[in-house]
Amino acid sequence: MKYIKGSLSILWKVYIAIIFSIFAVLFYPFLYTLLLNKKWKKTSFKFFILWSWCIRICCFYPVKKILHSPIPSGPYVIVSNHVSYLDIFLMYSILPKSPFVFLGKSEILSYPILRTYFKNLNIPVYRNDKKKAGRAYSEALKSVNNGWSLVIFPEGTIPDDNAPKMLPFKQGAFKLAKALNVSILPVTFENNHKLFSDPTNTWGPARPGISIVHIHEVITLEAIEKMDLNELSDHCFEIISKPIMEKYPELY
Repeated sequence: MKYIKGSLSILWKVYIAIIFSIFAVLFYPFLYTLLLNKKWKKTSFKFFILWSWCIRICCFYPVKKILHSPIPSGPYVIVSNHVSYLDIFLMYSILPKSPFVFLGKSEILSYPILRTYFKNLNIPVYRNDKKKAGRAYSEALKSVNNGWSLVIFPEGTIPDDNAPKMLPFKQGAFKLAKALNVSILPVTFENNHKLFSDPTNTWGPARPGISIVHIHEVITLEAIEKMDLNELSDHCFEIISKPIMEKYPELY
């Protein structure tokens, strides 16, 4: 049974890869053109929302969005757990009214097509190069000043084991929120690990289904100022992990 399910998961991952590649190629000329001019950046964001919807529809991934509080206008630092590559592609259609850029590992620039999308719209973070890290901070500041929110996965990677149990948070997102003086929007992806696991995990689960996402109450500037980095990091971790702990108590 394990290998039957695993084989079906592999087939589903291949299907997802084909759908993703088709839309990547179809949208490439439009996005490449739009991303050449910074004035057209917010128009390009609308194309990513469309891409996200295409993935949701063609890959049979409806989303159940649970709002814990009304979402105020941004910008803010959006912090989320990270259990699947679906987290990235679904985020655009989950928060379409809050234009954002991702801050992510510079390693993604090694992929030719993704390099164009990521470098021109989002902000690569070079963790081992202080000069380039400073440039990333400068780009983040410009983005916020232009009304863009920032998306960061504080775990830094997708957990290898016991998903969706979260890894300890790195403090970069919270340092940035304090330095840029912006509020924080916590997000929880509850079950994306079951819908599309890491492709490198050959026998890992992958199937169509409803993606459940929690949009939590914004942590205000006043609340952020009252907490030091450790307190703020722990507070966000507790908020984001709560739905996971309730759904998967056996992991804790």
